[in-house]
Amino acid sequence: MTLVYTILTMLLVVGATRLSAQFVPVPLPLIQVGVGALLAWPTLGLHVALDPELFMLLFIPPLLFSDGWRMPKRELWKLRGPILTLAFGLVFITVLAVGAFIHWIIPEIPWAVAFALAAVLSPTDAVAVSGIARGRLPRRLMHILQGEALFNDASGLVTFRFAVAAAMTGVFSLADASLSFLLVSVGGLAIGAALSWLTGRVRGWLVSHGWTDPAPYVVFMVLLPFAAYVVAEHLGASGILSAVAAGIVQSRIDMLPRQSRTRLLNHSVWAMLEFTFNGLVFLLLGLQLPSIIQAVLSSDALAVQSFGILMGQVVLIFLALVGLRYLIMNVYWRLSRHEIMADFQRTALIASLGGVRGAVTLAGVLSLPIVLANGEPFPQRDVLIFIAAGVILLSLITASISLPLLLRGIHVSTDAAYERERREVRRNTAEAALRALETEEVDEIDPLQAALQAEIRTQLMAEFREQLDIYEDTEEVQARALASLMIEANLRLVAIRAQRRELYRMRLSGIIDDEIVAEVLSDLDFSEATLMRNTPNPSS
Repeated sequence: MTLVYTILTMLLVVGATRLSAQFVPVPLPLIQVGVGALLAWPTLGLHVALDPELFMLLFIPPLLFSDGWRMPKRELWKLRGPILTLAFGLVFITVLAVGAFIHWIIPEIPWAVAFALAAVLSPTDAVAVSGIARGRLPRRLMHILQGEALFNDASGLVTFRFAVAAAMTGVFSLADASLSFLLVSVGGLAIGAALSWLTGRVRGWLVSHGWTDPAPYVVFMVLLPFAAYVVAEHLGASGILSAVAAGIVQSRIDMLPRQSRTRLLNHSVWAMLEFTFNGLVFLLLGLQLPSIIQAVLSSDALAVQSFGILMGQVVLIFLALVGLRYLIMNVYWRLSRHEIMADFQRTALIASLGGVRGAVTLAGVLSLPIVLANGEPFPQRDVLIFIAAGVILLSLITASISLPLLLRGIHVSTDAAYERERREVRRNTAEAALRALETEEVDEIDPLQAALQAEIRTQLMAEFREQLDIYEDTEEVQARALASLMIEANLRLVAIRAQRRELYRMRLSGIIDDEIVAEVLSDLDFSEATLMRNTPNPSS
């Protein structure tokens, strides 16, 4: 029962911290880390023992799957140059340069272990950055950071696995490691893509044969990243890249027709899971902090009086990561001339400080083995976890302070190209609806049916013409259409809420059954949510 209480407490804290973030001007990850540290304080004594392999399996696949699913694929392709440069080139440079720097300032850490630590410090967390920036980052820069985070999670953790294997066995060959890296990576991508494609084919076949209940499909989607990870690892490929590939392919399959109910439920469930898993990881970081510090203080490698030196080394490693990232980004953007912001220096600085370390770094470092293959303790494991936790906290705190200052004065409320594209899509879809209504015919024509069809068709076509007016270029036509839309939205809200009040009255009077209440209430709630989302600031 203790485990159950612990899990429930953690879920409650994750939800509560999200609510408190609305009122506290501190990024959510920092709040969750702080609350976790307070809960782990001896007075409260909440402690969670983590099994490294179980932690990696539970947290990494769903987070990477979700990142792959949500990343805009066209932007990913258009910005492939800077994304791949950062996600692979920067990661490998970081592993070599920062790994050597770590071994230099802390000689007690062996070379392979230093490279492993540098590799696990390479992945960045775009979710934490977006929470800190609060929508103020330019869209293209945000897409670059998202794409980088998607792939450097994979490249960093795969490199981390190779470095850990070298530390475990004491054997390393660059040629063999390069070939193995290629095979493991390609194999992981192929397995994840194949599993995701097969899942989509099975789902499409079932839907075509009348199996339209969305709940089982959503369960399969929740299990898919874990299946992709486990199958790939079992076959000797990268489970990390397998989860990424499964998410990327699934975003395409998710657009199949006749699956709107599944899509709605799927997105809601994954939004909840993504929020929960990210929150739990940062909460777990806070819960581990007291034990990490205690383990370091009691370690044979470091005495209490050297704790300050270790803190200074954490700062130096963080500065090395930021400095190297700034140098590579500055050089790349000056050579490639990508038009993200006019000021190259400012762009490079924002992107450098926006390289926040987060959930994947923590999950990776906590997955370090406890003992080597010969049974000896893994070298400096407690120190490595302390350094990684310190870098995560420093990156969060630094980004929280610096990004709002650097983004001051940058206006990103409108993106001309994006707005033009959005208007074109809205206009084209409305025109397609009008053309379909104009050509729609009734199979059996009788006077009553023809009259009804003509009346309903006229009403629907009027609605779509109103939508077209909203996206016209003439400001006067737009203003009139928007005013009409607002009036209609307000009236529809009045009607929907009157329906809901009457539904409540009938339920309280015992006139109708709970199942009917749930069904009708769900329809009304969906109608109101759709109306609120598609109407600019309707009054309540």
